[in-house]
Amino acid sequence: MEDVLRRDGGDGGRAAREQIEHALLGHRTSNYTDNWLPAISASNVREPAHRAFAKAAERWDIDRVLKDFVDVAQRCRSAGLDGIELMTWGHFLDSFWTPYWNHRDDEYGGSYENRMRYPLQVIRAVREAVGPDFVIGARMTFDEERDGGLETPEALRIAQDITEAGIDFISLIKGSIGTDADLARTIPPMSTPASPHLEFAGRIKQKLSVPVMHAARISDVATARYAITEGLLDLVGMTRALMADPELPNKVRDGRTDRIRPCVGANLCIDGIYASGAAFCMHNPSTGRELEVPQRIAPADTTRRVAVVGAGPAGLEAARVLAERGHDVHLFEAADKVGGQLLLASLAPRRRDLRGIIDWRTDELARLGVPISLNTYVDAQMILDQSWDVVIVATGGTPAPPRIPGAGQVHDTWDVLAGARRPRGRVMVYDDHGGNQALDAAEALVREGATVEIVTPERTLSPDVGSLTASGYFNSLAESGVAFTVLRRLHGVAKTPEGLEVELGLDGFAFRERRTFDAVVAEMGTDPVQELYDELLASSTNLGAVDLTELLARKPQSVERNADGTFRLFRIGDAVAGRNVHAAMLDAARLCRTI
Repeated sequence: MEDVLRRDGGDGGRAAREQIEHALLGHRTSNYTDNWLPAISASNVREPAHRAFAKAAERWDIDRVLKDFVDVAQRCRSAGLDGIELMTWGHFLDSFWTPYWNHRDDEYGGSYENRMRYPLQVIRAVREAVGPDFVIGARMTFDEERDGGLETPEALRIAQDITEAGIDFISLIKGSIGTDADLARTIPPMSTPASPHLEFAGRIKQKLSVPVMHAARISDVATARYAITEGLLDLVGMTRALMADPELPNKVRDGRTDRIRPCVGANLCIDGIYASGAAFCMHNPSTGRELEVPQRIAPADTTRRVAVVGAGPAGLEAARVLAERGHDVHLFEAADKVGGQLLLASLAPRRRDLRGIIDWRTDELARLGVPISLNTYVDAQMILDQSWDVVIVATGGTPAPPRIPGAGQVHDTWDVLAGARRPRGRVMVYDDHGGNQALDAAEALVREGATVEIVTPERTLSPDVGSLTASGYFNSLAESGVAFTVLRRLHGVAKTPEGLEVELGLDGFAFRERRTFDAVVAEMGTDPVQELYDELLASSTNLGAVDLTELLARKPQSVERNADGTFRLFRIGDAVAGRNVHAAMLDAARLCRTI
């Protein structure tokens, strides 16, 4: 379901509608999920994103899928929705009308009229089933941007025909979703221009007879207002923006647009579907977990005095949540700026938009009146000399070195990204982490003129980088001549007259090879900075213990392990173990809602 900014209803107008598709038995799915039924399409095709081999739909498939669409539409109406949107972009229905997928030689293939036969049958049947006063939209592309695909002139003809068959509005798309790169151009991640297809949508709108909606990285209210005011669109879809801040329409209505939590385009929401089956948000730990971590923060029954040590993403989120609950919070940071590893990551041009996560929380803490002490190294005595009810250690981590002979010859990616080390010549970037860090370092080294090879013990490159984000990296690195080697673990580095000789092996086998580089950069994740936590343990009432059952049930922590303790002690984020930004903020969001 998608909230929209409407041309005729003012900012924040809302209508309930559901997007329906036949994905589980269309070609954009896997043959090996759910019931393991075969994927179907207009023709026998290979769908690369999900690696499905689809069968050509038989007549009985065509009939039953039509019935499914009708049944779902009727259920939506009975449930009280105002309308539905048919997904005719990259799925089953449009596999008939696009020549890219439709290779049939029966009455459903070949000519335009034949390719449109089945989609029009479905739309007419749905319209007849729900009646004239129920809204039906269609999400469709007006240029697939691929050889043999749907082009704008024929797409305009399709739009006219489906409108006459019963479509009330068009959700306009540019591009296709056959590959990761295709999808990234259609649903742009960070480092790409905002609203890249808006002008195209405006031109198409002038040729259509029904209202037009468009969503493609229109993540701020100013752009949405511009699109409506200038007549480029009738409705603005803001899917990812609303996942980052579900209160966006309310904040627009109430004149609080300065408090909107911005979508930074990290695309954990989309990439997470493929990685974990859930759509989470890097910036908002509540999204996708509303029952466990509610979006709205309830006030605490009792006010506590809380010290939060460390102002990275975990510490910033902890201080924000605690302050929203009404606690007396003080945030301490050893550096001269807040942000922690996020600040470092945002130095990479491709990830500069991560600053939005820092800036929004900094503004919120200022609004809430939370004092932040920068350039302040907190030791145990400083905590013990003051009176705290709760101490939260969010001191993050430091680069983990490779635990191999010759580790002292190896640079870490932090130094590369910060500019402290920029080796040239032949550089091996060893990635035993699988995130963005090694890719960012490789791009930084290439910009300085290095010849780079990325080596990883994994079977694939950067498995923790989502497909939409990864496609941009891979294109850039390929154009720069970066080589990739998988299935090689680093066992040692030795200095020789020719350079640094590295010993590489294959996990589980005796195979070894030696190669020579001018420099080696390693990304191994982080080791927790836990000295403060360790020093405070003996003075805490809970000895750092967390009741995980209580934590997940959103109940206050009741663990008491030390009667002589004077405060409760917790650690969160990378101070516990090296993980990603979302995990760090989720630690804070879960814990601090119970304090």
